[in-house]
Amino acid sequence: MAGHFPFAGKRGTRYGLAPRGTIAAFFENQGFNNELQEKYYKWWYDFAKDFVTNDDDLSATMGVRFSSYPMGTHARHSFHLNDKFWAVSMDELGSFISNVILPKLDADAMHKLEEEHKAMLDSLREEATGNPREAPPNVGLFRHV
Repeated sequence: MAGHFPFAGKRGTRYGLAPRGTIAAFFENQGFNNELQEKYYKWWYDFAKDFVTNDDDLSATMGVRFSSYPMGTHARHSFHLNDKFWAVSMDELGSFISNVILPKLDADAMHKLEEEHKAMLDSLREEATGNPREAPPNVGLFRHV
């Protein structure tokens, strides 16, 4: 079920893959510029924060993660992310959602989340038609040279 979200694959960075690259490709494929990428991120951030706030165990143990926006290691340091700030931020938030929140959802809650995600994605795609992103460069932005 969780494979419908760009950050929720079965394998992640700890297995040698780079979800930030997958998420960057997802944003590029959708035609999302930085503004729309942030809207996508914000939707997930609000979902996760609300879930953590309303779960007694998580609010006590993980609530501090949502004391600032955006959350994560790269929250205020994008100097080396080559204009992929929201992809990296979504990777960190998505890892939290995949590993902590999604396992707590039953089938009905997961289906509801997938429907809400699809509706939000459709809305952002519509916005992207009137607010296009810059064409990507020929050289991969995550190459470390």
